[in-house]
This record gives sequence, structure tokens and C-alpha cells, in this order.
Amino acid sequence: MSQTASGSSDPISCNPIGQLRKEMGFWDVLLFNIATVLGPRWIAAAAHNGTSSISLWIIAAVFFFVPSALVINELSSRFPQEGGLYVWSKEAFGGFHGFVAGWCYWIYTVFYFPGLLLASASMSAYVMGESGARLEHDRTFLLLVSLGLLLVAVVLNIIGLNVGKWLQNAGGVSTYLPLLMLVGVAGLLWMRHGSVTHFSWHNVMPLWNWDTVNFWSQIAFAFTGLELVSAMSAEVRDPQRTLPQAVYGAGVLIAAMYIVGTVAVLVLVPAESVSTTSGVFHAITVGSIALKVGFFGILAAVLVTVGNAGGVGSTVAGIARVPFVVGIDRYLPVAFGKIHSRWKTPYVSILVQAIISGLILLVSQINETTRGAYQFLVDAAIILYFIPFLYMFAAAIKLMKSPDRRENPHAVLIPGGQPGVWLISSLGFVIVLIGIIVSLVPPGDSSNKFGFEMKLVGGTGVALAIGLFLYFRGARRKASEAR
Repeated sequence: MSQTASGSSDPISCNPIGQLRKEMGFWDVLLFNIATVLGPRWIAAAAHNGTSSISLWIIAAVFFFVPSALVINELSSRFPQEGGLYVWSKEAFGGFHGFVAGWCYWIYTVFYFPGLLLASASMSAYVMGESGARLEHDRTFLLLVSLGLLLVAVVLNIIGLNVGKWLQNAGGVSTYLPLLMLVGVAGLLWMRHGSVTHFSWHNVMPLWNWDTVNFWSQIAFAFTGLELVSAMSAEVRDPQRTLPQAVYGAGVLIAAMYIVGTVAVLVLVPAESVSTTSGVFHAITVGSIALKVGFFGILAAVLVTVGNAGGVGSTVAGIARVPFVVGIDRYLPVAFGKIHSRWKTPYVSILVQAIISGLILLVSQINETTRGAYQFLVDAAIILYFIPFLYMFAAAIKLMKSPDRRENPHAVLIPGGQPGVWLISSLGFVIVLIGIIVSLVPPGDSSNKFGFEMKLVGGTGVALAIGLFLYFRGARRKASEAR
């Protein structure tokens, strides 16, 4: 009789990772990447920043997005284990640094989700057409819709990827489709009536001011997320082939849409009138009214609401796998390493993540304008999220001399040998470091710049301190158990 037929002697039944189900194929991963990375709110923010954002997109794509994709493909194909960035950092620098990378990667979501949910709720107001635009500043509406989206994503991902992946798939399609609609509407109106924004070689070049400095980190952040599905490698069919192929496919689609989508918004709406959260759908509404197809804007808003739910769902699904693996390693409370007996999902990680995010969402609304709360959440998320990226790029350099790089037939390597690894990884590292620094620069219209910075530094510092406390507590427990 095979050993797997027995109960406790079965290594898979004793290993939570071994119980995970391989539910995701190429198209699931491709759409997961689009739902995770491509954000209409980043197109809106870019359009609000003006025509100079077009060159910023191109610069970020060449100097950050491409290096990120190359490094992610190499590391995910060499180390296709559940946990992604946490595993890569631990492999390169040891347990402590792996934990710091994994903790920051997880805890950033408690700041990221509220910002994403607020933007998603703001966009969903356009389901009611132009008359619903006033709701994008109504706090009660924003909170209720935000919490509803979070609840849907959490429930579907606890039930399992066989169900949850369809939310991500729908999210990928429903994110891209309304942006295609935006480009089509803008193209028609540009040919018929011209653009409301003048484009020239001069005004698409970067314009450096305080708003642009702060915005640069958002441009780079908008290109992140391709690494997220690597945290779910044990749930992807043939991950060493599927992950790199999906990264390249999604990367091209995402970069092209960020650039073309920003141009389309500016064709329809002047930069100063573009909302940083719902600007894309205001532009679609303006264009559809001009073309006398008003339902077009409502349809786009419905689609993007589904798309945003998919984006929340994909982030919930991917990020929850990191504390799950860290919990198995016993650096976090062991409950994080549990999976649901029926649905085989890391339900504890998902629930803790959702509860903290909901609380942060509520707290962020106290004594703060909607835009100020949104900006604080975005900047705090960027700082915490970029710390693991520093580890990722450094890990590629540290691990480039490992024997597996030469011997692994499935590895998708950074071109150019070791000089190529140094060049690509160093470039990505520097861009990320700049992104962290400029995130600390308040927006130009901030009324209390010092207060903004102190709240930002304090919030991220507390998040890091909690993680370090849990790490040393877990490390002491492991050491005492080993005696």
C-alpha cells in the first residue's frame, strides 16, 4: 500500500502547503496579473498630473517595469515555492530578512486596501450616471461600498480559488474592457472635434515640481503586482512555465493601456478637472454624453466595479499566502499557517487581513478630507510595499552565483549573464529607493506638510515595530522548542 493512503504518515496531509489545490492555469494567471496591476485610478491620477505623465509612464516602464518583470521571472522560475518574495528573500539573506520582506509585503495591504476600496467605491458612483457623481465625496456611501467590496472578496477567497479565481478573471476582463471603451470614445471624439488638451513634444516631457516628485512613486507603484501570483506558486499548474509567460503577456497589455489610457482621458477632460480617483469614468461619461450614448458611461462604471472587486480579490488571495507560509515557519502565530478543513485555503490570514484593513479604513476617515485620507493611505502603502522590492532586487544579485542558476533547466534567466543581473537589479533597486524617498514628500496642495510627514512616518514605523516584535517573539519560541 502506498504511504499516501494512510493518515498521519502522509507527508501531504501533515503539510498545509501540500494540501493546496492547483487551480490556476495560464489565462487565470494572466487575468490575475491584469486585475492586480492595472488600475484605472492610476490612469486618473496620471491624467490629473497632466501631459507630462505620458513621459513618466514610458520612463517607469523602461527603467522599472521591465527590470521588475525580468527579475520576477528569474526568481519565480528558480524558486517556484508558495510564498514568493518571502521565500526569495529568505533564500538569499536568511530568516530575519525573509520575515522583514514578508511582513512588509503583507502589512502594506492594511493601508493599500482602504485606498483601493475608497477609489473603487468612488468609481462605482458612476453606475448611476452623471447624477451619481456627487456620491464620490459622500463618506457614508464610500464606507458602505468599500466594506461591501472587501466582504465579497474575502468570502469568495475563503471558499477557495476554484470559486475565487473567477472573481479575479472577471476582474481582469472588467478592468481592461472599460479602458478599451475609453480609448474608443476618445479616439472618435478626437477625430470629430479635436482634443480638449493640447499635446506637444514639449509638454509631454516631465515637469518637475512638488506634485510631480510625490507622484513619481505612484507611477512606479502602479507598475507593481506582477510578483504577487508567485506567492501562490503551489496553486499554479506548471508554475515554471505558466508564471513567466503570463508576466510577459500581461506586462505588454498593462504598459500599453497606462500610456494610451492617460492620453484618452486628457483628450476628453482637461487635467485640472480630472478626479484622482474616478477621473477615468468621469471622462467616459463626458465622452458618451457627447456621442449621445449615455448608457456607455453607466456600462463602464458597472464593469469597473466588477474589475475593482477582482483587484481586491486577487490581492486578498495572493498576499494572504505570505503570512500563511511565515506562520508555517512559526515566525508568526501558528494559526496563520492553518488552512480550512473543507475549502483548503489560508482562511486565518485572509480574515486577519480583512479585519485590520476595515479598521484602518474607518480610522483613516477621522479628521481628514477624503483626498487627504486617500493620499496618506497610498503613500504609506507605497513605502511598506517597496521595502520587499529592495530585497527582491538585492536577492537576484545575491543568488546569481548559486549553482541552481546554471543547473536548473526551467530557469528563465535575466539576459546578459552576471553583468546583466547587476545592471537590471541595480536599476530596479535604485528606482524603488527613489520611490520610497519621494513618497515622504507631501503633495503640493497639502495644507499641513509637516503633519502629513509625521503621520506617514509614524504609521509605517508602528507597522514595522509590530512586525519585529512578532518576529523576535516567534524566534524565541522556536529556539526554546528546539532545545
